[in-house]
Amino acid sequence: MKVMAVVAAGVVLAAVAVGYTVRAADRPAPETAPGAIAPGLHVRTADGTVSGTSLSCHRFYAAGDAAVCLAAKPGFPPKTTATVLGRDLTIRHEVEFGGTPNRARVSPSGRMVSWTVFVSGDSYTASGFSTRTGILDTRTGYLVKNMESIQLYLDGRRHHAPDVNFWGVTFAADDNRFYATVATGGRTYLVEGDMAAWTARTLRANAECPSLSPDGTRIAFKKRVRPGADDPWRLHVLDLATLRETPLAETRSVDDQAAWLDDRTLAYALPGPDVWKVPADGSGAPELLAADASSPSMAP
Repeated sequence: MKVMAVVAAGVVLAAVAVGYTVRAADRPAPETAPGAIAPGLHVRTADGTVSGTSLSCHRFYAAGDAAVCLAAKPGFPPKTTATVLGRDLTIRHEVEFGGTPNRARVSPSGRMVSWTVFVSGDSYTASGFSTRTGILDTRTGYLVKNMESIQLYLDGRRHHAPDVNFWGVTFAADDNRFYATVATGGRTYLVEGDMAAWTARTLRANAECPSLSPDGTRIAFKKRVRPGADDPWRLHVLDLATLRETPLAETRSVDDQAAWLDDRTLAYALPGPDVWKVPADGSGAPELLAADASSPSMAP
């Protein structure tokens, strides 16, 4: 059914859904961008570059010994290039695919990289937009072009539907377990995934854009607390052991995948754009971290 829907969507979706390429890291003379990724906070600045580097990215994230830079390519239909770099900014991999940059993450070791893009043309979407999420194992070069092929278990039962969409992957320290958002049937869910088994199971409803804490015990996420599109979200933190959630002191609507600065503090972007921080235990108050900035990432 999904294949038929994609075919019916026409040339635009066809251009989005195909054309994935991987250029591996074992080149005789790898390209290098000036600068390096130093430890500390990095953000996308007002001119589109990543602070402390010359990288031009729409979305950026660094962890372990790697970083990923998502950059939109001009033209129609829209395309994105995901560039995976070492901490010295040597290019290791490049992947090109259809869509507009949205989310990016790197596992704590730097081995696993994920990205999400917005695409158009899926016949099941009333808004005209849906997502594609890819995962790259940088050590083996294994690329998942679209993780909608994963075996999804919704409330313990195997779930098949043409409207399944994933986004906002976050990785655990073992490079195998991950968390993500899945949407299907008009609802969103937090899922826990297993790369080796290629399965994902829902943990709870109404949780989007998860971000796993450095100690692996909690997940920050945005929760829909109001209907409509004007002011719908509030940041929460979920304790994975008890599944107890805590609303954070930031009461403004945060449409972002928050980044952990450490085990006690979260950073996120608000329209402006500006990057703010807030305690992860629900206490305190939001503080401005970087003006005219977005896409926060704390490189160890």
